[in-house]
Amino acid sequence: MDAMSLVNVSFMVLASILVLFMTPGLAFFYGGLVSKRNVVNTMLSVFVMTGVAIMLWVVIGYSLSFVGDHGGVIGNLSHPFMSHLNLNALTATKIPVGLYSLFQMMFAIITPALFVGAVVGRIRFKFLLLFLVAWSILVYYPMVHLVWSPNGLLAKIGTVDFAGGTVVHINAGVTAFVLSAFLGKRIKFGDIPHTHYNLPWVLLGTTILWIGWYGFNAGSALGVNNVAIQATITTTVATATAMVTWLFLDMSLKGKPTLVGVCTGTLCGLVGITPAAGFVTISGAFWIGMIATFGSYYFVTVLKDRIGVDDALDAFGCHGVSGIIGSIATGLFATRSVNSSLSTNGLFYGGGFHLFGIQVAATVVTICFVTIMGIVIIKGLQLIMPMRVDSVEEKLGLDKGEHGEEADYAIDLSEDVARTQSDLSLYATEFKGQTAHLRH
Repeated sequence: MDAMSLVNVSFMVLASILVLFMTPGLAFFYGGLVSKRNVVNTMLSVFVMTGVAIMLWVVIGYSLSFVGDHGGVIGNLSHPFMSHLNLNALTATKIPVGLYSLFQMMFAIITPALFVGAVVGRIRFKFLLLFLVAWSILVYYPMVHLVWSPNGLLAKIGTVDFAGGTVVHINAGVTAFVLSAFLGKRIKFGDIPHTHYNLPWVLLGTTILWIGWYGFNAGSALGVNNVAIQATITTTVATATAMVTWLFLDMSLKGKPTLVGVCTGTLCGLVGITPAAGFVTISGAFWIGMIATFGSYYFVTVLKDRIGVDDALDAFGCHGVSGIIGSIATGLFATRSVNSSLSTNGLFYGGGFHLFGIQVAATVVTICFVTIMGIVIIKGLQLIMPMRVDSVEEKLGLDKGEHGEEADYAIDLSEDVARTQSDLSLYATEFKGQTAHLRH
């Protein structure tokens, strides 16, 4: 019997922890972007995914994703709570099946957390929770099986998705778009159009996401090898390129660089390179980062208003658009010189249209499947509960309306001081204390 690789095991434990770290990072990113009245609701909606998704994954998720096969679309339910599985069996990279499952579990957490950004400030928390459960079972686990299980239909036609372009980003982005379309636009408030609650949080969240993304992308090599190193380099290059691209677009078209823009561009680069990270050269990563950012920037600043779907924090504009571009671009830039597991090179490396055609087909199938299933789930849940909060609660803010909590508990100091001074003057004798008579 082969022994496990302690180096690969150590690396994959670290990668799993890094991917888990991304979810609270996303909570800070989204929490900093929303208005003050919806900070708690937004951060809770993201962070609660950790608990719910882990429970679901252990109970049925791993089995439905990777065990057995039904039509190349979904696995089976033969191992509830991962029972009767040999978790110590070794994978091709000599890591235990249990550790591989743990790594995949972290993807099941972060993916649904991504689409929360589209619906903040107007969706009922209970509806979102039930949607998460139904979506995980009917959309996420089938997508994992389709692309990452050897039995999956998209895997069999030759789809390549290194770390989740179709499974994670297009999936979450399209779901965000469908949810936004059904929810309708936010109420226009009479105050300032929209003020971000905390821009330093946005930068903090972006930084945590970038750091965690190395677990996401490099970890998808499932061991310490040349592909993991390449994925680390390409992730870094694409992200930096995307950040600078968004910065220059803002400076050229809007006249001012913005922190929110730089952070958004950074995210687009991370998303765009995800499906290609272990398949492309450094120059490939550069072009993917740039093209993905151009696409997302155009959608967010021009197309979004024309379409009229109110995706509050541009979950589709970033994850959906950059994910689609990255997935298709993998068919252009992938090369066997980087990863010998590829059956053929991409279009730009002499492979012809074969891989490019597969990537386009897989991307279209993903968009159609996720859209249809998202609509079915929303329609089903609407039969038993309302989707959106009422206008009174929306104006009040979901922090108070849904949770009875606020992000800030500080009292206005000027009012507090004035009240204290007034009390002192009114009750001066009482404030002298019981020992005042001893002074006479």
